[in-house]
Amino acid sequence: MKAVVKKWMDLSLILRIAAGLVVGIVLALLLPGMAWVGMLGTLFVGALKSIAPILVFVLVISSISQAHMGLGKKFGTVIVLYMLSTLLAAVAAVVASFLFPVTLQFTGVEDIAQAAPSGIVEVFQNLLQNIVANPVASLMNANYIGILAWALVLGLALRGASQGTHTALQDISNAVSTAVKWIINLAPFGIMGLIYTSISENGLNIFTSYGKLLLVLVGCMLVVALVVDPLIAFIFLRRNPYPLVFRCLRESGVTAFFTRSSAANIPINMSLCERLGLDKDMYSVSIPLGATINMDGAAITITVMTLAAAHTLGVVVDIPTALLLSLLATVAACGASGVAGGSLLLIPLACASFGIPNDIAMQVVGIGFIIGVVQDSFETAINSAGDVMFAATAEYKDWIREGRSFKIGELKK
Repeated sequence: MKAVVKKWMDLSLILRIAAGLVVGIVLALLLPGMAWVGMLGTLFVGALKSIAPILVFVLVISSISQAHMGLGKKFGTVIVLYMLSTLLAAVAAVVASFLFPVTLQFTGVEDIAQAAPSGIVEVFQNLLQNIVANPVASLMNANYIGILAWALVLGLALRGASQGTHTALQDISNAVSTAVKWIINLAPFGIMGLIYTSISENGLNIFTSYGKLLLVLVGCMLVVALVVDPLIAFIFLRRNPYPLVFRCLRESGVTAFFTRSSAANIPINMSLCERLGLDKDMYSVSIPLGATINMDGAAITITVMTLAAAHTLGVVVDIPTALLLSLLATVAACGASGVAGGSLLLIPLACASFGIPNDIAMQVVGIGFIIGVVQDSFETAINSAGDVMFAATAEYKDWIREGRSFKIGELKK
């Protein structure tokens, strides 16, 4: 048995996840109804969501308290990359919506009785309130804006602490990171349970209902992930970015596709950053920040769904108005929660800019939840993969400036 376990662990994580995918699909098709298999996925996602807030809080405090000077410029680069990518994703969604206009059927779609922001001011108010939220409540509710804010404050306050305190913080950080690695090694079984549940409950019907809408959404997300984001990285690095792009999609995007939560994928992304040899002081802050503001998929969803509603109602949308929608979608996407379906509740905010009634907008949200098993999976995958890609891009830019020799996307031994 030990020999079998050793051979299993010697395989790369991607191969093990692929094996879990195959087994999950086969079991779903041949033996549906085995609840315990689906429970493996629930437990895996639950473990990731539970450890992620603690991981971010501890790592950021430890990193900031011991950080060397000079990280500010890299953080600035990361934020620019995150925001630029989200804006260009919204613009790409506008172009796709004009080239392939989609109309919706509102009849029979139930109203979604969830509270959505009433305006952009409310989005900013929520963000500011999250920043100053009780730190314990932030940890309990996975409020990453609040977690980051308080961790930064405590980290700065501890910069003058004794070496013993810094050593203790580093030891705690290492212990939490080790626990995360244990959980990540269970990913093949978690993915097996997630794909089993998805196929057992939804089958393949979701690909035929609202098929054109899904094609526009998914097609636009793939263009952003495979063309727009790599182009941004190339402009910054002047090197072929695709080894890094494919590495991030394989090792971050795949798990994010099934967990459907950028927040739950934070430990996965931090582990990948470590294996890429990135600066821990840097990625311990930039990765959770990316889970909050790097929202390419959310911007695409908000834009495409809003323009689909406008096309259905015969609302005339000119180019300047569509570009304003891109800016609105960019800002709104940054306020989307890092959980499944987080971007959908911001659709009424964008619809309001076209004078679309709220009851119609909420029916669009309802359609979003219907196709969410596909739309939200792709959305989260490109969001999460982009978090690592742009964190690495910012650091690679510094390495190039320093004259370091390295290969884009190469894992460190």
